[in-house]
Amino acid sequence: MSSQVSGIGQIAVTVSDVDAALAFYRDILELPFLFRPATNLAFLDAGGVRLMLSTPQGAGSVGGNSVLYFKVGDIEHHFRTLLDRGAVGEREPQATAELSDHTLWLAFLRDPDGNLVGLMEERRR
Repeated sequence: MSSQVSGIGQIAVTVSDVDAALAFYRDILELPFLFRPATNLAFLDAGGVRLMLSTPQGAGSVGGNSVLYFKVGDIEHHFRTLLDRGAVGEREPQATAELSDHTLWLAFLRDPDGNLVGLMEERRR
């Protein structure tokens, strides 16, 4: 059995209210709901990566998380659509890097706890 890391299997986001966070990630971002084994825990599918929403455990705190970046096509359209659904915008879409075969575009939203949520489009030239 190889000990090489093969990718992300699950990302945990610490939230203050799982119901509010679930409404954001499921209803606004439209990630498919997987299961909810307890009131303080919910799981969604983010393109094959499991997203775990949980209230703080142990010494954890809300809003101090790493940024989640979701891949999208037509970032301007998706950003506007998510704002229309009630998302809070942090930064409008903009080109951030010119790479060898594409331009990286990023935009940012905030979830109900203030966690930064990124949208990214790798726009081919």
